[in-house]
Amino acid sequence: MKARNGAPALREVPEQRRILAVLVFSQILSGAGLAAGITVGALLAEELLGSTGLAGVPSALFTAGSALGAVGIGQICRRWGRRPGLALGYGVGALGSLGVVAAAALGNAPLLFLALLVYGAGTATNLMARYAGADLASPARRGRAVSTVLFATTLGAVVGPNLVTLTGEVAHSWGIPRLAGPFLLATAAFGAASVVLACLLRPDPLRLAEALAKDGSVAEATGPTAEGPADDSDAPPAARPRRAEVVTGTTVMVLTQLVMIAIMTMTPVHMRAHGHGTQAAGFVIALHVGAMFLPSPLTGLLVDRVGRLWVAGASGVTLLAAGVLAAMAPPYSLPALATALVLLGLGWNFGLISGTAIVTDALPPARRASAQGLVDVGIALAGAAGGASSGLVVVLGGYPTLALAGGILALAVVPVVARSVRRPPHPAAGAAPRTDTERT
Repeated sequence: MKARNGAPALREVPEQRRILAVLVFSQILSGAGLAAGITVGALLAEELLGSTGLAGVPSALFTAGSALGAVGIGQICRRWGRRPGLALGYGVGALGSLGVVAAAALGNAPLLFLALLVYGAGTATNLMARYAGADLASPARRGRAVSTVLFATTLGAVVGPNLVTLTGEVAHSWGIPRLAGPFLLATAAFGAASVVLACLLRPDPLRLAEALAKDGSVAEATGPTAEGPADDSDAPPAARPRRAEVVTGTTVMVLTQLVMIAIMTMTPVHMRAHGHGTQAAGFVIALHVGAMFLPSPLTGLLVDRVGRLWVAGASGVTLLAAGVLAAMAPPYSLPALATALVLLGLGWNFGLISGTAIVTDALPPARRASAQGLVDVGIALAGAAGGASSGLVVVLGGYPTLALAGGILALAVVPVVARSVRRPPHPAAGAAPRTDTERT
């Protein structure tokens, strides 16, 4: 099958259904591990260090670890395929989770920081799995493929924060601080996801996509593959990355990640400072995480039907609303804070799915894995910056200042998207569905 420009068009092969099913199963398992850090990471650091100003350090560390993990996973996926890259990433995340438990039991802050850095590999893998769902998807269904993988994270990610008390009691019965309990769950969750992917993710979606792009074969490629010509001018149009679109998609995801991490990290600390218990904070974070993933099927449909750029623009507006509401919410009002965190999660969901589709559309299969790894490095570093600065901003200006500043920053997505809407279509986009630019 050929695209309009004569290049091979990526078909949605029968294997895509099985691949999505395996990814869904692994994401359900890993979601509980993802929730551990964002639910109690800041509280654990505050308890261990005795400082609110340093409460954002755990978020900064595991998002920095996520950046390092994204580089490594991207390179492994490029050379050997999605299966070994994702399985190894979850395995390393499980090791980091176990290290956090050990650090809490020993009261060892340096070990805690190192373990949180390693734990970040699991969070990186959880997000990078969305690219595996899109490898074999047709352009017209790419948003829905990404959303299916993200949606699968919902169950574990929502259940995890609500098990704070139960896992805390289990940890306490073993002589471990209660706040380390969710990391016990993360150890098991990431470990199980690693085993599932290592055993069941066959054929490897990226390798099969590369084979289809080369010759239309449905057989799985074997052995390492090259990334294509070093000079893009030597490649046919369909094999060239569309850099302007990659920059647009990356910017959307980086901004939404930075704002979401900054506000989310300090919300449990803000709540506990105003009389809310750990269970209440866990409930609010569970609603937030649910909003990050639960709307994914609808978001994916909007991305495919309405357009990537329109949904990206909506992410900035939604995050602004979240920041304003969080800033204005009475600190003792659980419903108001919960609503703000739901909007925060929804805005992030809009940005991640639309940005992922934009970036994937712009990259040929042979160049995807390493480029997507670098994109996720930027996302992780943005999260690290948001987490590291959030505690200091709260100490200096208060939680409302942090929330309002974050919302205003998120609005920068809108001019980035507006500029892309006005950009003329790229000549290499022949195999893609009608773009937002063409609709305008």
